[in-house]
Amino acid sequence: MSDSYFHRVHGMSPTRLWINNPTPEEARKSINAGAIACTTNPTYVANQLKRPNMKQTVNGIIDNAVRRTDNDHQAVDLVMQDLLRPVMAQFLPLYERDSQNAGFVSIQGNPLLDHNADHIIREALEYRKLGANFIAKIAVTTAGLKAIEAMIEESIPVIATEVMGLPQAIATCELYDRTSKRSGNRPPLFVTHITGIFDDYIREAAAREGINIAPDLLWQAGTILARRQYAMMQQRNYPGIMLGGGARGLHHFTEFVGGNMHITINWEGSAADLVEQNPAVVWRMFNPAPERVVSELLEKLPAFKSAYLEDGLQPDAFADFGPVQFFRDMFVKGWNDAAEAVRQRRAANGAA
Repeated sequence: MSDSYFHRVHGMSPTRLWINNPTPEEARKSINAGAIACTTNPTYVANQLKRPNMKQTVNGIIDNAVRRTDNDHQAVDLVMQDLLRPVMAQFLPLYERDSQNAGFVSIQGNPLLDHNADHIIREALEYRKLGANFIAKIAVTTAGLKAIEAMIEESIPVIATEVMGLPQAIATCELYDRTSKRSGNRPPLFVTHITGIFDDYIREAAAREGINIAPDLLWQAGTILARRQYAMMQQRNYPGIMLGGGARGLHHFTEFVGGNMHITINWEGSAADLVEQNPAVVWRMFNPAPERVVSELLEKLPAFKSAYLEDGLQPDAFADFGPVQFFRDMFVKGWNDAAEAVRQRRAANGAA
């Protein structure tokens, strides 16, 4: 076993590392460090354009895309696919060794159309052509659940994303159970909890609304929810592997070590820092939260209560749930920024 941090995590616990939104070089480094799979999101193109070592490559791909379509948003989608081909190729050997658990590269399409189940399904069927290790990444909303059902029926692996609370996780797992029994298909399923984004949302909400609550409690709110979701999935023997996401600090990995779950984090500022710091591998997943902490969070933060209670949200409220909308807004901004970059390149090249 390697002495590096993530290899030790893998050797000493069931917890596994995924890498989020990597460049091809970061994908290589992350695999060497122990990453077993990869997530991306609709900000991918915009994020790559911000990387000095990627900007020329991305602009070249944009120039090719604008010759293939007059629609700037379709061009963003084409650019994203072209950028991810080499990343998928790097993870493919891991998939070929373990096609149920490793080697996946997720793609999540145009967030401006994520209310349209048919569009989500069409995107996923198109992305599937990129490689065997594609995994669909679909938000748990009313439209998203319909698309997830279609993925199961097509036996396409799926990440159920934008999960902020127990009601979304329950809806996903029970949908999978029903659909797999009916269809006979059991593709790999990963059920997220977007822990760090939830923390960001409630911290901003508490400040905006003048809620008197200690920062120490806000720091652990998302972690408490994620641990509760994990325990519920284990106790009910629900299908799928829990996938932690939306990390905003190293604790959004280290606090879950010991759980039979996977966690996706960025390379720069997260995984690379843990490799460099090389902390001790400590099982923290099962540390209980004091009852008074949970009680105060439930009392003072309505979003925490909605996420914590099994019946705190109905499916038709998933898309408009504050933390979900907060996360989606980031995707919309990133996608629109990429579309604007496409528009500018198109104009500069005289292709408008």
